[in-house]
Amino acid sequence: MSHNISVPERGLDLNRKVVYNGVHIMLSTKTKTKVIGKHQIHEKDTGSSAVQIALLSERIDSLAEHLKKYKKDNHSRRGLLKMVAKRKSLLEYLASGDQKVLLDLRKKFGLKK
Repeated sequence: MSHNISVPERGLDLNRKVVYNGVHIMLSTKTKTKVIGKHQIHEKDTGSSAVQIALLSERIDSLAEHLKKYKKDNHSRRGLLKMVAKRKSLLEYLASGDQKVLLDLRKKFGLKK
């Protein structure tokens, strides 16, 4: 089984995309920067609950597309379930605090209660 994973020859390439059979598994740095910029509360915010939920939602969507094509990939499915559980716990934490941000996130990502 050959894996199609791009690896830089020298140094660290932050814009590389990890590809597995034509599906992007990890978010590229450009995508992360765009998502963080869209959901950050202030200029230097990179780790607030809203940003973490947004990043997890992007990764979940990407992995869900992968699993539609590769139905028997149970290792990735386990990772998807862990990400969904992490997002759920972050949403519960946010529910105890800022309701406005929570409602905005649910509306943007189409999340249920």
